[in-house]
Amino acid sequence: MFKHIILPILGVLVFIVVVGLLVRKSGSPGLANIFIPKPTGGPVKTITVSAAKIDVQIADTAEKRVAGLSGVTSLKENEGMLFVFDAKGVTPLFWMKGMLIPLDLIWIGDGKIVKIDKNIPIPPPGTPDVNLQTYSPGAPVDYVLEVNAGFSDRNSVNVEDDVDLSGI
Repeated sequence: MFKHIILPILGVLVFIVVVGLLVRKSGSPGLANIFIPKPTGGPVKTITVSAAKIDVQIADTAEKRVAGLSGVTSLKENEGMLFVFDAKGVTPLFWMKGMLIPLDLIWIGDGKIVKIDKNIPIPPPGTPDVNLQTYSPGAPVDYVLEVNAGFSDRNSVNVEDDVDLSGI
């Protein structure tokens, strides 16, 4: 119980403190975006969601998970980012800070899709962090997949579909 509730909360609090310190150090909330690392273009792995194969970058460190796809201007049709957490069964919060493209968020637990947030729009420029909408699976998950908005509908991806992660 402790791991499933307290650890994710502590992780979010640490993230908020670090972002706050970076904003304070910069002297301007507008400069906070300078400190958001961009995806490294690291190794690409292939996973299968329903029948669709997707080439994914793996976000398996705190730094990569914080950066996510922030600052990315486009993804190919079957590209995305797979968020891998340090523990199984977490309930993470995601937001669209620094996002330049709309996304589908696919929440994965025990090898199945547990929730899909479809067509999440980019936030209007200048949206304060406190006004950014957050997204959560509502139940523990093991992975989160970010793909182009509309991917789920175009590929008939649904809740309860299988996800093959053997390629990672």
